[in-house]
Amino acid sequence: MEPLVFLPGMMCDSRLFGPQIKHFGRERAIHLPPLTRHDTVEAMAKEVLLHAPERFALAGLSMGGIVAMEVIRRAPERVSRLALMDTNALAETPQYAANREPQIARVMAGLLPEVMRDEMKPNYLAPGDHRGPVLDLVLEMAMDLGEGVFVRQSRALQRRPDQQNTLRRITVPTLVLCGAHDTLCPIQRHEFIATMIPNASLSVIPGAGHLPTLETPDAVITEMQAWLKA
Repeated sequence: MEPLVFLPGMMCDSRLFGPQIKHFGRERAIHLPPLTRHDTVEAMAKEVLLHAPERFALAGLSMGGIVAMEVIRRAPERVSRLALMDTNALAETPQYAANREPQIARVMAGLLPEVMRDEMKPNYLAPGDHRGPVLDLVLEMAMDLGEGVFVRQSRALQRRPDQQNTLRRITVPTLVLCGAHDTLCPIQRHEFIATMIPNASLSVIPGAGHLPTLETPDAVITEMQAWLKA
């Protein structure tokens, strides 16, 4: 059975995929290459390929999805199937790149908790009782990773490549998944991604925002099970 590689979003670690790791780890090897050491998507993808098995299923969420697209661009023969979750195939716009600078400055001034709590995550989630625990976990992951990771990952996202040509060349079974309430990477963006990839399947998860793996873990597991059998 093919190994499964998970790539987490910005300022997240393996806990972003905790329910999915627990479920799928019963039957297959799980790998989580680091995305914390470099400040370009290209360097992150090279490290993923350095640590990953020879051939593997690849699932990335948000920034992890951006890195996953670069991984399959570089080594399509090593990826057996692809899941892109709550992500973006386009390069960063100048406006969004500029908007990251005040966040970086605040984090460098010691305000990482405030940036994570006030600016980045609260609007990412669907409304509901689950918001508090999910936000607490996101803040815990961010604090464990620290300021340097925030800066490096921000720089990587600012300079990320456009992957539209990559999408057109993908031939493996591909799941494009997003939360119905994702305002950071809205449904229309995923419809665009799914349209670009030959024979991709699109799944929109009700009751979830930008982090469906934590907000609606069982629904994500169900979609991933079908993807892994495709």
